[in-house]
Amino acid sequence: MSRMRQHGKNLRIALGVSALAGLGLALIPLEAHAQLQQQQNQQLVIRFVRDPDPAPDLTTKDLNGKELSLETYKGKVVLLNFWATWCGPCRAEIPSLIRIQEAYKDRLQIIGMDVDDDEEQLRAFVKSQGINYPVAMTSVAVRFAYGGIAALPTLFVINQGGKVVQKHVGLLNPALYEIEARALMDMHVPARVETFEDTGEVFLKHADRATMLPGVHTSKLTPEQRTAALHKLNAETCDCGCKYTLAQCRIYDPPCNISKERAAAIVKEAATLPAKGAAENSAAPGSSTPSGPAEPTKPPNRK
Repeated sequence: MSRMRQHGKNLRIALGVSALAGLGLALIPLEAHAQLQQQQNQQLVIRFVRDPDPAPDLTTKDLNGKELSLETYKGKVVLLNFWATWCGPCRAEIPSLIRIQEAYKDRLQIIGMDVDDDEEQLRAFVKSQGINYPVAMTSVAVRFAYGGIAALPTLFVINQGGKVVQKHVGLLNPALYEIEARALMDMHVPARVETFEDTGEVFLKHADRATMLPGVHTSKLTPEQRTAALHKLNAETCDCGCKYTLAQCRIYDPPCNISKERAAAIVKEAATLPAKGAAENSAAPGSSTPSGPAEPTKPPNRK
């Protein structure tokens, strides 16, 4: 848990969201129409996962003893927020989350999943802040289902179909959450929507799709060498105790020196591998016959 606190105190600030201030957006209500016309040349871009995974279900009880399940909120946008009372940035965004919940209560549901707090202390805090959305204690199983939760706050954006379309880690302007929710609800937003493939940014299980990893420098490798290095990074477990693969650890915990050093060694090993086809393209000793062109690869039969 000390590791969680360390991450929570060293949160990353998303600089891209700072452009929201330039738009002059009031969080509630959005003064979108007039401002959009004035700021079209500064249009923001929001990104959603192209082929999103279903959100891992959580079946628990909130602080009032009421059953809490994502299935209950199918058809609504859900902002699943992992936080703690000792986390300064978590506390800072609570007033905005309260306003967002009130403004879109018929089409959106915020759920607060508390990490590492005493239940009675949490109950008192929720009451003192007037939090108007359900709050529950987070089990270890739920935390691991959502990738371990390396830092606080961590917020997952879940669409009306129950699929995770975005993940935000660290201190962000809550107006971003509102804009993303409005986009999912087909409401007007001051942003352009783009899609991306999840390569571990949302769920670590997709780290094997990544072609670039934090702190892993493969720019000097050939495509074949890079593929070999990435394969090994996804096959070998990190020795830091996280129980993740090296690739997953680089995404989950970039400061980890163990995965960083081992990854560098793997890249160095991969750089010594011969380039694909080097042996075939070099003429045999004593032969004056040049090698012929390679046969084109035949595409697999498709049904």
